[in-house]
Amino acid sequence: MPDGSVKRSEDARFLAGAGRYVENVLVGGALRAVFVRSMMPHALIRSVDASAARAMQGVVGVFMAADVDIPPQPVSGLVPDAMNRPVLASDVARFAGEQIAVVVAETEAQAADAAEAVVVDFEPLQAVTDPEEALRPAAPILFPEHGSNLAHSFEEHMDDDVLAAAEVVVSGRFINQRLVPVPLETNACTAVPGEDDATTLWVSTQIPFDVRGDVSDALGVAPAKVRVIAPDVGGAFGAKLSVYPEYLVVAALARRLGRPVRWSESRSESMLALTHGRGQVQYVELGAKRDGTLVGLRADVVADMGAYPVGAFLPSLTHEMSSGQYAIPRIAFRARCAVTNTTPIAPYRGAGRPEAAALIERAMDMLAAELRMDPAEIRRRNFIREFPHETATGQKYDSGNYGRALEEVLRMVEYDALRVEQAARRGRGDVKQLGIGLGTYVEMTSIGGGTEFASVEMHEDGHATVKSGLSPSGQGHETSLAQVASRALGIPFEHVRVVHSDTGVVSRGEGTWGSRSLQIGGSAVLAACEKLKAEGGTYAEVDFTQTDSTFPFGAHVAVVEVDTETGGAELVKMVAVDDAGVALNPMMMQGQIHGGVAQGIAQALFEEMTYDEDGNPMNANLATYAIPSAADLPSFETVITQTPTDRNPLGAKGIGESGTIGATPAVQNAVVDAVSYLGVTHIDMPLVPERVWRAIQDARATR
Repeated sequence: MPDGSVKRSEDARFLAGAGRYVENVLVGGALRAVFVRSMMPHALIRSVDASAARAMQGVVGVFMAADVDIPPQPVSGLVPDAMNRPVLASDVARFAGEQIAVVVAETEAQAADAAEAVVVDFEPLQAVTDPEEALRPAAPILFPEHGSNLAHSFEEHMDDDVLAAAEVVVSGRFINQRLVPVPLETNACTAVPGEDDATTLWVSTQIPFDVRGDVSDALGVAPAKVRVIAPDVGGAFGAKLSVYPEYLVVAALARRLGRPVRWSESRSESMLALTHGRGQVQYVELGAKRDGTLVGLRADVVADMGAYPVGAFLPSLTHEMSSGQYAIPRIAFRARCAVTNTTPIAPYRGAGRPEAAALIERAMDMLAAELRMDPAEIRRRNFIREFPHETATGQKYDSGNYGRALEEVLRMVEYDALRVEQAARRGRGDVKQLGIGLGTYVEMTSIGGGTEFASVEMHEDGHATVKSGLSPSGQGHETSLAQVASRALGIPFEHVRVVHSDTGVVSRGEGTWGSRSLQIGGSAVLAACEKLKAEGGTYAEVDFTQTDSTFPFGAHVAVVEVDTETGGAELVKMVAVDDAGVALNPMMMQGQIHGGVAQGIAQALFEEMTYDEDGNPMNANLATYAIPSAADLPSFETVITQTPTDRNPLGAKGIGESGTIGATPAVQNAVVDAVSYLGVTHIDMPLVPERVWRAIQDARATR
């Protein structure tokens, strides 16, 4: 297929400042909502006094749970109903930032001032923020009616000795820390009541049809009475996959008051109210023969769910992808999901798969060190080579060429020369030591397959309109789907208009998540175009169904310099080779890779959301939560290879999350590699100077 690199058509309006986000939607006569949130991590709510707030200028009303009368939201089909989430907490506050009441006023400033005047009488309860501590018998219980903090668990082959044939076993305890998504656009919605019980919502979401379904249930109306529009969405990364309680409350109040109601988070509010990501403690054992051949993996994972276990399915994805690129004959895995007095954890770019890659890649480096084998060589010896391939966890990998990706990235980074330089620095005893880290990965996209809607209409002037059930948040769907239709219909790219993210215009859709968009949504567009050509006429639609996942892969190398006197780690080079099947638009793929790599590096070196032992957030703003800027990162070198899949007619796999999955272990492995000659075997992320320095000091003290 020829290089389809074209500039994103969306960018013209973004660069001109003409993007239309929820806050840009002009709605006359709109009221403003501000939520009263708990300052207590865990407390009984004895009473809420809103009398002073109700008397303040501009205030239309202050509303509690009994006023909106919306039942609690089910958080997951995997957990008991006792853990359902109230749209407004009335009896117990379970994390700092949980919504208790909402003030509606004529202006946002008036609503914010009135919210400060609402007095909540709390009776503090003991809090638990560590997921392992939460599972101990003496831990405070978040849901007494359930009786424990264990929300969900599963295990496979834990009673089997999967390491029986091992001649060497390495083990470790790895922390995959809690992260805050920090999208440029915080969470927001605007609800406008109409006639005959109709309501229109503008929402910053990845899943407008899911929002429509939940809002219609909350309001007790048919879905057709609710129109949900996601205008331009300024970043999501999985955190806008939830139907947040605020959406339901704002919609209900708009109906009750008969006026539009708007809500938008502040940045500090978003740091606590938007779902977080990651949050796993991983106990890992990896066994091999003396020649490096893998024989078995055992992993025991404790997953932090936060106060409401909306992400209870995430550890299953970690389990499914725990084999990585390697032919591991036997895998035992256990996962326990624990609720804690913290912000709920949900999907964040990669959603369970980065945790799997970090687990196996860290263990592979530890095994290489134990066997005194080069990390690249031990990977070569264990790569899966024949496809399709079914892993020990039951995943059916479609296609791959893992060796090619590794050799290409090693060539690009001049790996052998770097090892020579590393040895020279160690020999001289330089203060700044060189570290080289590999991160080879395979990830699962369009998880389990799925279905997506598309339609195409030809107009008399030779232009076409494509409608898609996808709902982008910066990925470039308007460009990629137009490219599919342009090629299929034989018309210029500029003659295709793509419509999406509006339940009043598009018939149905699943939205954008799990790197599914091009392979399923794009294939639906292709099928609609082919149907139109075959049947004639001017309009065609079809639902394309993909019956299984696809498995993109790649190899990343990070090069760091670590100051052994301060512990400071500087990333000096980042090289990535990624393969997502057939590349429709390599330029856009590069953009996705760059963004993903930046977020992967951020987890390795910078980011972590922390709480004190009482459950108080320690860094819930951008003055204290560290995210890197462009100045903190080197230029990336990226290459795309193409290994088609047979699971959709485009031959495409997902690319949106891959960069994140490969970069994090590459950088972590690089920092550990830089100081491994001192006896350091592992350092948990983020690899901040104090943590690296302490690992160096501890290693020197035991030599």
